[in-house]
Order: sequence, then C-alpha cells, then structure tokens
Amino acid sequence: MSPASTGASTIVGAASSVPATSASSDTRMAPGDPRYRRMSFALFLAGVATFALLYSTQALLPLISGDFGVAASEASWTVAAATGGLALFVLPMSALSERYGRRTVMTASLAVAVTVGMLVPFAPSLGALVVLRAVQGAALAGLPASATAYLAEEVRPKALVTAIGLFVAGNSVGGMSGRVITGWVAQEWGWRVAVGVIGALAVACAVAFRLLLPAPKHFRTGSLAPRVLARTVRDHLADPLLRRLYAIGALFMTVFGGVYTVIGYRLTEAPFSLPQGVVGSIFLVYLVGTVSASTAGRLVGRLGRRGALYLAGGTTASGLLLSLSESLALVLLGLVLITAGFFAGHAVASSAVSKTATTGRAQASALYQSAYYIGSSTGSTVGAMAFHASGWAGTVGVGVLAVLGVVTITVLGTRAARRGTLVAA
Repeated sequence: MSPASTGASTIVGAASSVPATSASSDTRMAPGDPRYRRMSFALFLAGVATFALLYSTQALLPLISGDFGVAASEASWTVAAATGGLALFVLPMSALSERYGRRTVMTASLAVAVTVGMLVPFAPSLGALVVLRAVQGAALAGLPASATAYLAEEVRPKALVTAIGLFVAGNSVGGMSGRVITGWVAQEWGWRVAVGVIGALAVACAVAFRLLLPAPKHFRTGSLAPRVLARTVRDHLADPLLRRLYAIGALFMTVFGGVYTVIGYRLTEAPFSLPQGVVGSIFLVYLVGTVSASTAGRLVGRLGRRGALYLAGGTTASGLLLSLSESLALVLLGLVLITAGFFAGHAVASSAVSKTATTGRAQASALYQSAYYIGSSTGSTVGAMAFHASGWAGTVGVGVLAVLGVVTITVLGTRAARRGTLVAA
C-alpha cells in the first residue's frame, strides 16, 4: 500500500526502537504466539479493571446526588477527580516505568487502586469521596502509558495497532461492566454496595493480570533524572504530529466524558423516567466500542490514519445529533454511534502515538493519556454544567464543538502532509 493511502508516520524506527530483524529472528510477540495470547488477555483484564474503577461512580451520579443532597455539577466531581488525578500523575508514573519496568509499575498501580477501591464505599461525605477518587485515579495512572509502552516494545510492529485495540477493548468492557453492574446492584442495595462490588471485581482482574502477563524481554532501563525527562517531554511536544494526536485524544474524550456523565440524569428524568437498573444497562452499548476498537487496525489499513479519524469523528457527531430526539430508540442509536466513533478514534490516535515515538515511548504515551484524561475531566465537568444550564441540548453542543475540533485538527494535518511539512506514509 502506498504511503499516501495509509496515513501512518514514516519516521524511521517508529514502530519500535528495537533494530529491524527478519520475521524469523524477531523475538517479539505476534498473533499465534502463546505469549501473545496471554499478554492480550492480561492487558485486556488490566483495561477492564482500570475503566471499571475509574468510572465506577458515573452511572450512580443521580443516587450520589440524592444521598448527599448535591446537584449534578457537584456529584460529577467524583468522576472528574479520578480522571484528573490520572491526568496529573500519568507522566511521573511513566518515568517510574522507564526505571523500574512496565510490568512492575502496572502491578503496583493496580494494587494501590484496588485497595482504595475497597475504601470508597465507606466515604462519609462527598468531599471524602472526591478525595478517595482522586487518589484512585492517581494510582491508576501507572496503567495506560506503561501498557502502550510495553506493547510497543514487546509486540511486532505489524501487530501493534491490533494489540493496542484489544487493550482499548478491555477499557470498553470495563467501562460497560462497571456501569451495568453498579446500576442493578445500586437499584437493590444502594450505590455504596455497588462500588464495593466493582472493587472486588477489580481485585480479581488485578490478580489474574499479574499471573498472566509475560515478563518483558525488550525493556531497557531509562533514566529518572528530571533533566532527561524534561528533554524527552520537550522533544515529544515539539513534534507536530504528536501534538495533533494529543489534542485529538483530548477532544474525543471531552465528548465521551460529557455524554456518559450526564446521560443517567437525562434517562431518569421525564420523558423517559427509567429506573436505575435499566439506566445502568444502557452502558451495554460499550460492546460496540469493544468491536470498533479491536478492528481499528483494519480500519487504518483501508482508510489510512486520517481517513479513519474522519470516519470516527463523523460517526460521533451523527450520534450526538440523533441523541437529541425524544424517542428512546433514537437516543440509544445515538449512544451506539457515539461509542463506536469514540473508541475507534481513540484506538487509532493512541496507536499512532506509539508508532511515532522512537524514544521515550512511555513519556509519549503518558502525554497522550494526560491529554486524554484532561479531556475526560473537562467533558464531565463542562458537560454537567451545560446540562444544568441548558439541558441535554447543552451537553450535545459541547460534544459537537469538540468533534469539530477533531475534524479541524485532522484537516490541518492533511494539508500539512500535502505541503510536505509532515513526512507521512
């Protein structure tokens, strides 16, 4: 396939810092290898635990509002604090992974996060709940960047997009199962028992992850020196392609964070007036995200990176507009399209970051994850404020603006490539 048709970067060594080798002598994992299957399942479970914990309160916001007597904009901080904590700590945690190893940092992060998860049900006030959620998010910061760096080092380049797509698919399953389980459990026993159940699920995933994940073979210890870290970050931020990918990740997550923070309030109110368990089951549409994320590699192969991003943005925007309907069926269809577009766009952008960075992959991925979760916090907070001020139309308006940002950035990247200022293939 020609460079112009794929839209992926041609920076030398973009797929891996390991010297090029023939397929027969390449010891990195590939589909068909038993280690690849173990690795895929282990990181899938890590993704499940991460998203189940990170968004464990999102489907429960109406109940939390009622319990503590606060508005949606205040209760939404239980989500924004977790994603904000992750955004702030993902870069320092990525630096630790350069020194102590990806698997070690991921294991420690999950251990701390699940421990805090077992304390969350006992929060005596909204303030205490927000603090615990911020600590939990900070702990989870060791997962996303370390996982993508691990994959970039241990998986053959041709299988990288698919491998990262499977990790993102685990995110979608975690987000879905966490919300569905909490919805039905909370309907019977309250939100505290519901988040406790999610904590127990995350413990099981964390144990299985550590037992299954193969030991790294291509990791090279990096430096923890602040000067070295600052230089690496500066180099990544100086790359125009990486800057665009970071902004795209943040904008996609702004849409997603806003929609799924507010949707529970909309569906429990008139004209829908759905019970909490049914509202939680709405998150089964995350299964669509599992499929779209895991097939992102084939999408890029057919349309190129930028073509895939255009399609993801258009799908998300169509879903936003459909969700304005007063018909429950059309609202659900809108959520399906939003979810499919978001997860496809996220998988494409995050895998492009791993391919583009030739050194300091953990930091490159960390910067993407930081932008991504800043987008989540922004979407959760601004989306809730827009809903309070203008109803669901306000939240949709925020999402549409974010999608327009994705399209604009992608157009600028396309024009830059055509002018020859960005080497692309």
